[in-house]
Amino acid sequence: MRYSTHLLSERNEGYFFMNQEELNAEFRKIADSFIDVANKHCDQVENTKVASAQLFATARFSAFVVASRSKNLQDYESEIDNAVNFFSEEFKKMLAENLEEYKQVFAKRQQEAPKYEHLMKGH
Repeated sequence: MRYSTHLLSERNEGYFFMNQEELNAEFRKIADSFIDVANKHCDQVENTKVASAQLFATARFSAFVVASRSKNLQDYESEIDNAVNFFSEEFKKMLAENLEEYKQVFAKRQQEAPKYEHLMKGH
């Protein structure tokens, strides 16, 4: 079993008929729906707790994906290391990309801050 970003398989035949742009749009739509749920939870609890719960849920669902794609216990056991490496590396890449995006946001805010400094006095 080989993993790809979208975990394509014979069980997901519809994906083979989608171009990369459609796959990316669908991927972002799904991701955004999870972020919306996380943001709602942040109204009730600290974002660090929500992040931890989301990491756990992702790990749990990822384990389910590996199990559901395995034919038997031996097949499952042979994929554990590959799955851990794949999901860990994907997370690292995605986290680094998102941290870089937020870095850009901070840089932009710092450039704009002096422009609006007079509005912030007294706050």
